[in-house]
Amino acid sequence: MENNEGYNPSEEEKEIDLLDLFRKLLKRKKTIGIWCLVGLVLGLVIAFSIPREYTTSITLAPESNGNQGSSSGLGALAAMAGVGNTAAGGDAVSPQLYPDLLKSVPFSIPLLDIPLTDKEGKRQFTLGEYLENDMRSPWWSVITGAPGMIISALKPSNDSDDGTVEREGANGPIIITKDQDNLLKTLNSCLTASVDIKTSVISINVRMQDPMVSAIVADSVANRLKEYIADYRTNKARQDLEYVEKLNNEARETYYNAQQKYANYLDTHQGIVLYSAQTMRDRLENEATLAFNVFNQTSQQLQMAKAKVQEETPVFATIEPAVVPLKPSAPRKVLILAGFIFLAFVGACAWILFIEPLKAQLKEEDEKEKKTEGN
Repeated sequence: MENNEGYNPSEEEKEIDLLDLFRKLLKRKKTIGIWCLVGLVLGLVIAFSIPREYTTSITLAPESNGNQGSSSGLGALAAMAGVGNTAAGGDAVSPQLYPDLLKSVPFSIPLLDIPLTDKEGKRQFTLGEYLENDMRSPWWSVITGAPGMIISALKPSNDSDDGTVEREGANGPIIITKDQDNLLKTLNSCLTASVDIKTSVISINVRMQDPMVSAIVADSVANRLKEYIADYRTNKARQDLEYVEKLNNEARETYYNAQQKYANYLDTHQGIVLYSAQTMRDRLENEATLAFNVFNQTSQQLQMAKAKVQEETPVFATIEPAVVPLKPSAPRKVLILAGFIFLAFVGACAWILFIEPLKAQLKEEDEKEKKTEGN
């Protein structure tokens, strides 16, 4: 007698089993239809409960550092290999760090004061007021956020929060209120950025429930990023410029004083042929000449310092400017409906093929146990 251990059903038997399952589903197509209809209704409720959101995208191409010298070839090879050359050119804030920079507190706090206007141009407000008062949430957020609201209500309130941002010292920690922290979290969830490592092209995306607000915020974020990077890149050059301007002003004052003394001496000592008078005249003339040379030299250094600031100022090419979006980017109602209908179909099939037979089997076992106990 052949051993049946390890016996595998043939392909024909497998097809028969699949056909049998398919027949079961066809017999219960009305039930599957009801489940799909319920899924469609739920999908419609969910899709139309999510507020519309509009996304504005801006693409910037930063100016490449021209002072990298021999390291530029290595930087190009590193970019081709997918590795960012952060240290190239001594620039600590490289384009790869821009997404993290956009979400930092020092960068984000001033954004809350951006002046905004609605699509009709009838109302003006700030970004902080918009995030706090005008951002709508789905109805189920009230249910999911109820525990947090109850906990916050039970905690003692801090009346000392006046909505201002404080800083302990010039380089100390930044102190913000709880409301500002919540606004920054909401803003960071609406703001995304990405950088192409090979080309350093920066893409900034701002997602808001008002198309005009989305475009204004995106443009403001891009402009603030340009200003931030420009301030960082030109910080050393601007400090040098301030120092050279100070020296130039002092040299100008010294030269003008020496020149005035020399002129005054000539006016009061005309026709005097004493050697002492001639010696004093030569001394004052030399002092005026020396002061002029120092003033002339600092003036040249001042012009070079101004040119250095201009040279260090980065240039960003705007590839894609901020455009007011015409169509919402979310929610994707078709995908939501298709997802809920698919889940309802899968749930109906699982109920018919597995849950119902399992319940019938358990019911039969219970009836058998009751009969056994009765006998």
